[in-house]
Amino acid sequence: MKSLQSKKILLGVTGSIAAYKSAHLIRLLVKSGAEVKVVMTDHAREFITPLTLSTLSKNPVLTSFTVSKDTGAWNNHVELALWADALLIAPATAQTIAKCAHGLCDNLLQAIYLSMPMRGKVFFAPAMDLDMLKHPATEHNLNKIKSFGQMIIEPGFGELASGLIGQGRMAEPEQIVTFLEQHFALLSKTLKKKVLITAGPTQEDLDPVRFISNHSSGKMGYALAEAFVGAGCNVTLVSGPVNLNPPPGTKIIQVRSAEEMLNATLAHHADCDLIIFAAAVADYTPVYKASQKIKKGGNEFHLELKKTPDIAATIGEKKKPGQLLLGFALETENEIENARAKLRKKNLDWVVLNSLNEPGAGFGHDTNKIVVIDGEGQVKTFALKSKREVAVDIMEIVREKWQEN
Repeated sequence: MKSLQSKKILLGVTGSIAAYKSAHLIRLLVKSGAEVKVVMTDHAREFITPLTLSTLSKNPVLTSFTVSKDTGAWNNHVELALWADALLIAPATAQTIAKCAHGLCDNLLQAIYLSMPMRGKVFFAPAMDLDMLKHPATEHNLNKIKSFGQMIIEPGFGELASGLIGQGRMAEPEQIVTFLEQHFALLSKTLKKKVLITAGPTQEDLDPVRFISNHSSGKMGYALAEAFVGAGCNVTLVSGPVNLNPPPGTKIIQVRSAEEMLNATLAHHADCDLIIFAAAVADYTPVYKASQKIKKGGNEFHLELKKTPDIAATIGEKKKPGQLLLGFALETENEIENARAKLRKKNLDWVVLNSLNEPGAGFGHDTNKIVVIDGEGQVKTFALKSKREVAVDIMEIVREKWQEN
């Protein structure tokens, strides 16, 4: 496997007895064709010398912000983050994991970490005693890191430095290199794939000051955009009105109405490899839009509505060979049956079912609980997770399909 050839790997070494494995890890990375630069924390230097790691990596080891107080030379953490194809923290201590989870920044490694893209480029190889690993605080911090879209190379089971037997040994260097190789091999399958995502609500105007809309926050669609950008895809986000910033690297197209969203989707769908319909599109729009503000009058007000265009169905009819379509179904009853019907009717490859009957799912939440149904009828149920984690789960389902092809 040549997926590490010419890759730029920034290795963060922290204060664990497992730091002795870093020498072998560097040798394997270099042998695989990677260019390696090493950043060490002060505590890491108590376990292995910078000279050893510098000799093996063939690059100076970085240990602090300043290189020379006399000249003002310093190590630019932003440039280092931009240089790296991946930041690998191995070993990753409980202390460093906690700092990363909570955004603390008291050394060069932490500054580089905070300067890295959120998704797809940061890897942790934890190393600690079994009780530390299983402590609720550590588990919380690891889950938080995963929610950022960053990857954990699971520690192994065996004899620990404490003399106890259990999980907590840093993964062996060979396992870490294999993990990175597989990641970059899979990344090559998604690199430059074109993805179109609709997100947020639409607003259907009644008059210049009033409109019909819904409670969609757009968080799910924006999390999906972030996940696919992190996977190396070219992402276009067609967004209704939301109070969110588009993920860096995303092409954003702002729309308001269902018709505007349809037109934007039609203009960009033809050459896309994947289209995700995550927007909550209004089902109806006023037949007439008043040119002036409608004045209050009478006890009743009758509004004539007409159906909005069905964006997913329209694109489903125009589906290109090899193109994948993924839609969402928000249901309150007969959920699985209704979702399957939507999948068939709209020519989708997957439908992601949300239930308003599930606490923490649906509109307005930072969490979601989904069921994914594919075109072959297979059903996969996920636990309640943050929308960022849900987005990563969906992205992995799509990547598996791309890998098959």
